[in-house]
Amino acid sequence: MKRISGLAILIALCLWPAGLSAQSAALMGAHNNYKNLNAQGRYAEAEPYARRALELGEKEFGPDGRKTAVLLNRLASLYHDQGRYADAEPLYERSLAIWEKALGPDHPAVAIGLAYLARLYRRVGRFAQAEPLLKRALGIHEKASGGDHPDVATSLNNLARLYVLQGRYGDAEPLYKRSLAIREKALGSDHPSIATSLDNIAALYKHQGRYTEAKPLQKRSLEIRGKGGESVIKPLPKETGTSVVKAEPKDDIPESKEPGIEAVWSSIVKAVEEFLPKEWPEGQSEPQDAN
Repeated sequence: MKRISGLAILIALCLWPAGLSAQSAALMGAHNNYKNLNAQGRYAEAEPYARRALELGEKEFGPDGRKTAVLLNRLASLYHDQGRYADAEPLYERSLAIWEKALGPDHPAVAIGLAYLARLYRRVGRFAQAEPLLKRALGIHEKASGGDHPDVATSLNNLARLYVLQGRYGDAEPLYKRSLAIREKALGSDHPSIATSLDNIAALYKHQGRYTEAKPLQKRSLEIRGKGGESVIKPLPKETGTSVVKAEPKDDIPESKEPGIEAVWSSIVKAVEEFLPKEWPEGQSEPQDAN
């Protein structure tokens, strides 16, 4: 976007409805505080800012707004990271319902919502509920992006992960291998996501006692990550119907190129030329497990 002077920004703010500009600034401030604290793992401190951002978002975009769904999903993820699954579940469900109604059942944003809700079900041992959501998310990505897109690889990884936790190794292996093949084709041989896929397959082989097959995969993963002899394959976290031992690993797939909540300031500045606010695309990425 071309550079715009401070005077132009002031004009843009003047053109914007008074209540909306103030609210948008407060919303952006609350969201940025949440984002910074969340990135540091300071979840308890981040929570009031995430709740405030959602409150302001509901006023600005409406309780069923697409951007409200983003804020719902992020607050739910914050609860999820703290193990507060009962608090997270209704927010994930509400966010998913908004995307389905606003965008249709086959939109990639719906697949993202399905993946987040399935992740929660998986974390609390509700595997039977998680599986159809992950299969539906995979189908949406395949239909929207074709069979060789990185989003498909992420969905394959998540479904395979569920099968591993159920001891369904024969079902998981072809999914992990297909995920790896897609990433190698789409992202190149040295992308960090390739290391993730290699770790997944190696961990699967270790579960089955296939250590000879796991070793070269682990070696290649280490070379990609540049960690020398440091082991990156870790035991699967213990998951039960009520608790987990290990926090969820972060997704190493880049977020959508679409701007998220941070685009509000750019939207205000653009009003100087267009006199109308821009919508914020979803800007959310599907969760993915490291192994």
